[in-house]
Amino acid sequence: MSYQVWHDIIGGNSSILLIVDHASAFVPEDIDLGIDKRLYDEHVAVDKGVQTLGEQLCQALQCNGVFAAQSRLVVDLNRDENDFLGLMPAISDGYVIHGNTGLTADEKEARLSRFYRPYHQHIDAIIQKQRPRLIISLHSFTPCLKSDLNCYRPWQIGLLYNNDDRATQIAIPLLKQAHLVVGENEPYSGRILNTTMNRHAENNRIPYLLFEIRQDMLEEANTIGNWCAILKKVINETLISLKNK
Repeated sequence: MSYQVWHDIIGGNSSILLIVDHASAFVPEDIDLGIDKRLYDEHVAVDKGVQTLGEQLCQALQCNGVFAAQSRLVVDLNRDENDFLGLMPAISDGYVIHGNTGLTADEKEARLSRFYRPYHQHIDAIIQKQRPRLIISLHSFTPCLKSDLNCYRPWQIGLLYNNDDRATQIAIPLLKQAHLVVGENEPYSGRILNTTMNRHAENNRIPYLLFEIRQDMLEEANTIGNWCAILKKVINETLISLKNK
């Protein structure tokens, strides 16, 4: 079955590449996850709001973008290839994902070959051709996990990183100047969840910004537009500062 596991936006500005791993809740017809259709509108299936925000940012920055075209429940593209529990979760935020329960080694390999590897190989090829000076990774997170009602996530935006924090340390003060509640490696640590940026940014020694925005702040068109304006300014100023270092 022919299926494109990503879609590209070609903006012309080769200085910046934007990547959105969890842009879509789509599940191909030949994969049955065995879950209530309502879950496809929840964070377990998709990073809500990032598709629209990412497209607006590509337009505002006139930059290239790569957007994943299937749900993170089919295969989570921001997990290590050997992390089978995270790649195709049987349980996510307390929900049982029946179609991912008891997958055989061959079934897991089939999803990796069909979705995971082509996606990352495509990004590899773009980076080798474009050689961006800054990579943007766009995600969103929930105000609270349904499986942990005691959790509290006050951050409006978080910046995640592993070993390379060059761009992050420039961007954090800029975001605070916009009167935002900013988390550094919050609501979770980029030293743990950073697979895509580890491979495509850190391994290529390219500075990056991994933004995590709280999903309840990406529900309306006007708030998404506001985030686009804020991030456009922060990204451009970060790129200028990196050039001057």
